[in-house]
Parts: sequence; C-alpha cells; structure tokens
Amino acid sequence: MKNIILVGMPGCGKSTVGVVLAKTLGMRFVDTDLIIQQEQHEVLHKLIERYGLKRFSEMEEDALLSVTDTEDTVIATGGSAVFCERGMNFLKQTGVCVYLEVPCDELRRRLSNIKTRGIAAAKGMTVEDIFTERCPFYEKYADIRIDCTNKHIEDITEIIANRMNDEKH
Repeated sequence: MKNIILVGMPGCGKSTVGVVLAKTLGMRFVDTDLIIQQEQHEVLHKLIERYGLKRFSEMEEDALLSVTDTEDTVIATGGSAVFCERGMNFLKQTGVCVYLEVPCDELRRRLSNIKTRGIAAAKGMTVEDIFTERCPFYEKYADIRIDCTNKHIEDITEIIANRMNDEKH
C-alpha cells in the first residue's frame, strides 16, 4: 500500500487519526513534528520562540525530506508543512495526501493552548488568520479531502480506510 500523508490545521487530529489509522490498516506511523522534537531535543513552541519561523520552517522541511525508505506508512505532518513545497512534493511522490478538514469555529475550540502548542504563525495571528492563510495550501496538496465535522476518530479512520481500499480497486 502507498503511504498516507495527513495534512490539515493544528488540532484537526492528524496525529491521533494517524496512530489509529496505522493500527487499523497494519501500517507504520510517523509524525514529522515528533521527528523535529527528537532531533532538536526541544518541544515545538520553544523551537519557534528560540529560532523564529524561518528556521523552524527549515527544520520542518528537513523532517519531511527525512521520511525516506517508507512504504505502508501513515505520515502525520505538522500544520505548517504545506508551506514546505519541496518537502510536500517529495512526500506526495510516495503516497496519497489526505486533508482532514475541520471548520474554523471547531478549531478555535480545540486550540485553547495556541501559545504552547507549537503553531508556526506570526505573532498576533488568530486561529482564523492561520486558517485563512493555510487552507488553500491544504487543498492544493490534497488527493482526498475528509470533512471531519462532527465525526469521531473511528469514523474518520473508517472513511480513510474505505477510500484507500477504493483507490486499490
């Protein structure tokens, strides 16, 4: 099976869905945010504070490009990974890109910890600003779009698994 690359806003469930999806489909799981944290020995928001957005974006691109020799892997990307064109094009060559769509008002509720979550955004940007800036990029890379409104992790996992099975046939 091809890789499944999950993209979407912070708080949309990429990491959580990714783990459950990998278990469901018998695939491996990689989270590019965790790759960055493990390599830098620091949590994301501290890295963004210390190095700034430009350097963090470089770290993110390096993490995307480091996901090599993968097959049958669910890859959860960071929310700002879609700004890393070279990294996203590299990942798309290995599999299917799935955009987990969540409405802005739902994200606002989920992202109460915007300061400590490690969201790569300019100071003062609101969830709405980030949403507006990023959605066109998620749509650009998406092979499959999943509306996650009012759906549980298991529902989303089942939808993706079914879509992947349909892609095979």
